Amino acid sequence: MTKKPQRYTITSALPYANGPIHIGHLAGVYVPADIYARYLRSKGEDVLFIGGSDEHGVPITIKARKEGVSPQDIVDRYHNIIKKSFEEFGISFDVYSRTSAPVHHETASAFFKKLYDEGKFIERTSEQYYDEEAHTFLADRYITGTCPHCGYEKAYGDQCENCGTSLSPLELINPKSALSGNVPVLRETKHWYLPLDQYENFLREWILEGHKNDWKTNVYGQVKSWIDQGLKPRAVTRDLDWGVKVPVEGVEGKVLYVWFDAPIGYISASREWSQRTGKDWQPYWKSTDTKLVHFIGKDNIVFHCIIFPVMLKAEGSYILPDNVPANEFLNLENDKISTSRNWAVWLHEYLEEFPGKQDVLRYVLTANAPETKDNDFTWRDFQARNNNELLAIFGNFVNRTLVLTKKYFNSQVPPRHTLQEIDKETLDSLRTFPEKIAESIERYRFREALGEMMNLARLGNKYLTDNEPWKVFKTDPQRVETVLNISLQIVAALSVTAEPFLPFTAQKLTGMLNIEPLKWKDAGHADILSAGHSLGKPAFLFEKIEDAQVEAQVQKLLDTKKANEAAAAPVAPQKDEITYDDFMKMDIRTGTILEAEKVPKTKKLLKLKIDTGIDQRTVVSGIAEYFSPDEIVGKQVSILVNLAPRKLRGIVSQGMILMAQDKDGRLVFVSPEEKTSNGSEIK
Repeated sequence: MTKKPQRYTITSALPYANGPIHIGHLAGVYVPADIYARYLRSKGEDVLFIGGSDEHGVPITIKARKEGVSPQDIVDRYHNIIKKSFEEFGISFDVYSRTSAPVHHETASAFFKKLYDEGKFIERTSEQYYDEEAHTFLADRYITGTCPHCGYEKAYGDQCENCGTSLSPLELINPKSALSGNVPVLRETKHWYLPLDQYENFLREWILEGHKNDWKTNVYGQVKSWIDQGLKPRAVTRDLDWGVKVPVEGVEGKVLYVWFDAPIGYISASREWSQRTGKDWQPYWKSTDTKLVHFIGKDNIVFHCIIFPVMLKAEGSYILPDNVPANEFLNLENDKISTSRNWAVWLHEYLEEFPGKQDVLRYVLTANAPETKDNDFTWRDFQARNNNELLAIFGNFVNRTLVLTKKYFNSQVPPRHTLQEIDKETLDSLRTFPEKIAESIERYRFREALGEMMNLARLGNKYLTDNEPWKVFKTDPQRVETVLNISLQIVAALSVTAEPFLPFTAQKLTGMLNIEPLKWKDAGHADILSAGHSLGKPAFLFEKIEDAQVEAQVQKLLDTKKANEAAAAPVAPQKDEITYDDFMKMDIRTGTILEAEKVPKTKKLLKLKIDTGIDQRTVVSGIAEYFSPDEIVGKQVSILVNLAPRKLRGIVSQGMILMAQDKDGRLVFVSPEEKTSNGSEIK
């Protein structure tokens, strides 16, 4: 797009509603999209910023089946968590919708039906796995088996999570249904396909020639690789009950494939926004003077740069994306973020544990954004960037300026007098920052833009420090008036230029300056604040993050890693076989613990008095690290009563209580579900 856009449509990848939002999502998609939208609004542009939950697909149904609830229950739960988290974090969506909404089902059905009626799809009949016990065709994720590449025995029908190889169900060795555990059979089923191969020439001209110089190299390179390898028709329907029903008469048990229906969610969200506001949604999607920008992570590049554009092209009435500034992945403490391993910093938990510090996380994720390569988030870096940059530079400059103005001039903007060379240089430099920051944002270099915004804070900090008004006031108060006037103009400029990155901080700044929020065009002016203007009350913008706060977060991750390692630990192998007669030699009874006390000078031993039904006897048990004496008195247990007596720490132990030990070493009593009489035999 060469001419200036009349409006902007900004989409952010729809998060999958089977779990909360984590920092990888934020760094890859939502923070950069929000910076871009806020900047454009500050410039006075017409912006529609779209978000929503992706609520269809197999992982939703798998989670619902595991929890014994409906798919709708799952998406309702996580949609609400995600939506609330985004609101509290300051992601400024104009609409946040969901793909289970009626408006989406209507929109997606109509989109499919138009292409279907115009013959844009290919119909194919193929063999797919079918579970005869569950009476259903199996989606890829409902089929498990051995990976043909690495031998991993729990690979899925679409991917091996051990070696990362993409698979098809027919490649699996010894496939099984995840629903019943049975071996599935192959049955014929009919589906509709989008013939991507028929659009190769269009894609080559539109992307490889038209966007070679303005799309990010990581995006362009991945798209070129896909096209050069040759595109194939891709199924747009699948056999499933959960999703948008295929709107073809006589077709049952089929829905639109989630990759097809999810991006249409951007359009249905726009229609929802239109219904709510009364504004026409169509110019934002169908007018050539609109700039459409997709913010996504690199795992979504093929869908937004090849498949969705082909869908839009085939439909015929929609504009194509002008840019798709996809980011790479963010790691956590030098390890890949993983929802299944709980290796993540979850947004809703962060908001609870660091109240009022939304902008700190926004700052760190932007400063460390994985724009061109994978990057890493560490809690130590989080602490250092807050304490050494936000607090020591930005916050320090603002606080000193406002406190000195209150001290010397009763919180009124002082006049400016004769300018020295340092004053002129500082004001000249001030005027350049809005344009520099804007240029970086418009090129989707948000890390670079944030750096320039912080350079403006550094400019103010250095100017104030070099001029030392606290030393000059007694001898030259007019000089102090000039220095603080210029410092206050920089603070006012920061209230504008920081807003896309640090919206909560910018709001505090406008309150302290006692002004209405300014627009981008105001930021470079040297006279934003007039002499005599009354300022608000100074306050700290940022707080120091202490070592203990960071150590708690690091420990939380270490506990997660320990739990993951325990869960992955192999089950102990079977011991040598014994005969039935060997087992019958053991006399196992139910008994009740009457008394319990710690054995002196030991960590692990408890001395127990147990009513076995036969007698009352003493048993020494190594469970003191897991149970206190008080909590187990009255507990009914299983006890081996004919174990030969053994002296432990001078105490004769007459038997052994039975315990189960899980992978992480935790002990659990082997007890009857219902209370039974002491001495009942366990056979």
